[in-house]
Amino acid sequence: MPAFLRTHLTALRMLLVLTVILGLAYPLLVTGVSQLAFADRANGSIVKSDGKEIGSSLLGQNYDLPKQDPNNADEPARPDPKFFQPRPSAGSYDPKASGASNLGPNSDDLLKAVNDRRAAIAAFDGVDPSAVPPDAVTASGSGLDPHISVAYAEEQVPRVAKERGIPAEELNQLIEKYTEGRSLGFLGQDGVNVVLLNKAIGERR
Repeated sequence: MPAFLRTHLTALRMLLVLTVILGLAYPLLVTGVSQLAFADRANGSIVKSDGKEIGSSLLGQNYDLPKQDPNNADEPARPDPKFFQPRPSAGSYDPKASGASNLGPNSDDLLKAVNDRRAAIAAFDGVDPSAVPPDAVTASGSGLDPHISVAYAEEQVPRVAKERGIPAEELNQLIEKYTEGRSLGFLGQDGVNVVLLNKAIGERR
């Protein structure tokens, strides 16, 4: 058999072997291990309420009132006062638009947006603008973070308690329950998962 033909047959055999190992066996092994060890996370950490999928604990979402005119795409969003609100999102919590605004700290547009958000949140929650925490007026890098600071969650307690008729102490207990520690124990700050917190409030009997 000619040398060049043996070379090509050897290459073809290696291609087939590696395709089976890396294209079939390895993905199946990883998938099997992930399903056995942490199926919930491997499947997207889906959150369900009354058997219905309502989101993922890894992805934030908007909690807005229905549009008054569904055909008006320019109608501004109106946050629902019965829910704890997430931090701003440059992509309106659309997973396909994940990312930040790319505005720098010296940007006049960013400064205006922060000031406008602070005034709107202060009016919405009935607090002094100085009481609005920083994460309430700034978006995360991904625009999909489901967490807010404990301070921002506690700042919203009086509004949610009033709208739902729930004792503030009960809401504070839920905030504590759904507060997650720092990443790796030392990165960032404690955060409250708004998706899980609002789910618990919605299921309250």
